Amino acid sequence: MNRAPIFETIDELAAALPPMQALMGLDLGTKTIGVAVSDSFQSVATPLETVKRKKFGVDAARLIAIIDQRSIGGVVLGLPRNMDGSEGPRCQSTRAFARNLAPLTAIPIGFWDERLSTVAAERALLEADTSRKRRAEVIDHVAASYILQGVLDRLSHIRNSR
Repeated sequence: MNRAPIFETIDELAAALPPMQALMGLDLGTKTIGVAVSDSFQSVATPLETVKRKKFGVDAARLIAIIDQRSIGGVVLGLPRNMDGSEGPRCQSTRAFARNLAPLTAIPIGFWDERLSTVAAERALLEADTSRKRRAEVIDHVAASYILQGVLDRLSHIRNSR
């Protein structure tokens, strides 16, 4: 199997994505991984599940299973930059996760600045009057859908400006 290419920007990733295949968005936390997927038209992101983190091999096996089951054509990881745009330890950890995932799949991997995705997800869940317990269960994959939707909107803009 070929090693997945890792792209720094969505503009670079866009050129490598296959048409008519869903994308997967990931919100990597220390205890969980929020997972969202798009439709095959790459227009709408939907929260899918929250993976409880164990060891990398176990976590990666679950993600690869989703990639295979859903014919995913690309993966986007939320990159948790600091508010000033700098990168801290969480960004380094996200980049390491991408490097470790790359040998396990051939599909392109990219990053998306996710500074406010969890805040936006929390606000949406509060507005929907979601209970505190339920918010805790779904916040990660809802945040992943915010990350993925941002990517899908950017991809649409890139395609429409060509």
